[in-house]
Amino acid sequence: MSGSGTPGSWLTRTPTLPGPGRIAAYLGLLLLGAVVGTAGSLVQAAWPPGGLLLALLAAAGLFYGSLRAVGTQAAVVAPAVGWLVTVVLLSTGRPEGDALFGAGIGPIAFMLGGVVAAVMCATMARPAQPGGGTGRPDR
Repeated sequence: MSGSGTPGSWLTRTPTLPGPGRIAAYLGLLLLGAVVGTAGSLVQAAWPPGGLLLALLAAAGLFYGSLRAVGTQAAVVAPAVGWLVTVVLLSTGRPEGDALFGAGIGPIAFMLGGVVAAVMCATMARPAQPGGGTGRPDR
């Protein structure tokens, strides 16, 4: 049974690949996540504590905005991966001892807060489709 209204039908249908437009959107969001991660890494240490709040709001805004713009949870994963990889790479020090992140609670709060924001946005309910009902098959 592969009807669209039957429970579990997503398990039995053939998986479809995203189109080239959606792939381009995911790649753009990945790069935008890297940019926001870099900017947030610089801002959170420059203006404590307001910089930390600004950096976390920018990351959360990017994650939620990508969910609303594309409409899939995968659209949150793309900028989150770009953000996380950038922040982790910038947090590692060089062999000479230089590091972008300083000591203290700020960098830890930035990393954990960004990850929490990404998880919250990725697990949110998808936005309702225009003209759609409740999405439940019994109503």
